[in-house]
Amino acid sequence: MHVRKAAVYHRAMAPFVYKYDAETVHIRLQTERGDIERVRLVHGDPYEWDAENPEDLDWNFDPAKAKFWKTTMTEMEYSGTDGVLDYWFVSIKPPNRRVRYGFELTSGEEVKYYTERGFYDEKPVDHPGYYFSVPYLNAIDVFDAPEWVKDTVWYQIFPDRFANGDPSNDPEGTEVWGGTPRYTNMFGGDFQGVIDKVGYLRELGVTGIYFCPVFLAPSNHKYDTLDYFKLDPQFGTEEKFREMIDVLHENGIKVLLDAVFNHVSKDHPYFKDVVERGEASPYKDWFHLKSLPVTQEPVPNYEVFAFEANMPKLNTENPEVIDYLLSVGRHWIEKFDIDGWRLDVASEIDHAFWRAFRTAVKTAKPDAYIVGECWTDSQEWLLGDQFDAIMNYLITESFLQFFAVRKTKPSDFVHDLSRNLFTNMQGVNEVTFNLVGSHDTPRALNRADGDKDRLRLLLLALLTFSGTPVLYYGDEVGLDGGQDPDNRRCMPWDETQDRDLFDFTRKLIALRREHRALANDGDISFPYVDDEKNVYAMKREGDGTYYVCFNNSGDDVEFPVLEGARGLDLLTGEHVTEVNLPAYSGTIIQVIERND
Repeated sequence: MHVRKAAVYHRAMAPFVYKYDAETVHIRLQTERGDIERVRLVHGDPYEWDAENPEDLDWNFDPAKAKFWKTTMTEMEYSGTDGVLDYWFVSIKPPNRRVRYGFELTSGEEVKYYTERGFYDEKPVDHPGYYFSVPYLNAIDVFDAPEWVKDTVWYQIFPDRFANGDPSNDPEGTEVWGGTPRYTNMFGGDFQGVIDKVGYLRELGVTGIYFCPVFLAPSNHKYDTLDYFKLDPQFGTEEKFREMIDVLHENGIKVLLDAVFNHVSKDHPYFKDVVERGEASPYKDWFHLKSLPVTQEPVPNYEVFAFEANMPKLNTENPEVIDYLLSVGRHWIEKFDIDGWRLDVASEIDHAFWRAFRTAVKTAKPDAYIVGECWTDSQEWLLGDQFDAIMNYLITESFLQFFAVRKTKPSDFVHDLSRNLFTNMQGVNEVTFNLVGSHDTPRALNRADGDKDRLRLLLLALLTFSGTPVLYYGDEVGLDGGQDPDNRRCMPWDETQDRDLFDFTRKLIALRREHRALANDGDISFPYVDDEKNVYAMKREGDGTYYVCFNNSGDDVEFPVLEGARGLDLLTGEHVTEVNLPAYSGTIIQVIERND
């Protein structure tokens, strides 16, 4: 065997190397799948040398007497594959907060040394300049997301559809609760409804609420803002909003608001001023106008969200727009103590604005959580100077294709999960917004053709994976729905709720909270994957060892994960020495005794 050099890759930047905390550096390497048998990290302080006579290197360092750069060899762990590439990982604590490093690669009888300058047959030790570098571990450069997010399970609420607690604020034409959702109809959900259902939320065990927009807007979805500083009266008053936040906080539930800074409603007063006054409007540079006067037919002569003429795009490079939107970000934190922002269409706004937004928000509340709506690889937003997280749609479809649609193999699914984990820094993975459905997608149960066994497997996978999981309201009781607007049905508050599914979801949330290795204090690996049987097991190892087993087949299957050990099935409470799962089911096994 030979080292396949073309597939060996590392750069001295995230996510290949990064500062995990004020004293720890994480380093990753990728190689061709199955090519490399062993990787050792070659590392050392660039200013620490050896010499033939150690007395030559006292504190009065004389480079002329130095013979060898002093290095240490540390074993790197094989951390998985995405089906094409293998990934290797090591965590080190440089004693002087600086390090030069390279890699010793073993393939069969061949050993190569990979450095920033290329490959070598012998380890270069005449000078550290060959090697990759972390010049200094400055604490301010560490990716710093709020610690509380790692333990949060979110519940997404579409405000008009969760609960109508106060009919007196219903907008004109409000329809009977539970009717067919359309693009324009209203059902009266409000802040009082959320207050009334806090007991339900506590029973379920969620610890964060992500609200779709609550600001003044003409639509039922409120993504076409009229005034960022006014709550829509159909949801309640400022006093009621404050009461709701206080009640949620008293019950240990954080509040995440949705902001749309990419665009506004065509009826926003500033855009209307441009329509009416043209060149004389002080707001003409607030938008991306192609010409004046403003026209919408046959197509708008201004930039919009998607192809929506009723949603003109804001110019977030304009200093006045920047000041205006930053004041919005601060206002709802300073006045109402919200806990963070979910940012709509975040990837279409410039990075300079998001850097300024982060500074403004974190100054107002240092542990506020900032999550952007990005549907693709989002590394450039996740370097610590913009977002804490993104909505992890990159793996949403992977979850759905395996469990709900059942069109992918276990190995392909596991490779997707592994690739997603390797794409980001560990700190990002611990707080990323993981979901299997939202107001922008068909319901998970709909994708599963109404099969609740498939939905249970989805929930088991979501709630035992790293990150901060998000439940779309109603999924826990079997709420169905197709593409928008059908995915925004009213929350059922009657006998149609599937309480068995609710109890299953509640138990998973409780287990995630009780066993921290199932959340973000445990490493992830996939020790058992069988495409022929359509099953796999995920291993979570931290304060204990756990196997999360998934039988996605129509047959009973035995999982060879205990191997003579004894385990506790956390879903049934039974002690087991072997794991047998019926068709389309899963469970969590905690290893409690090993025979070795």
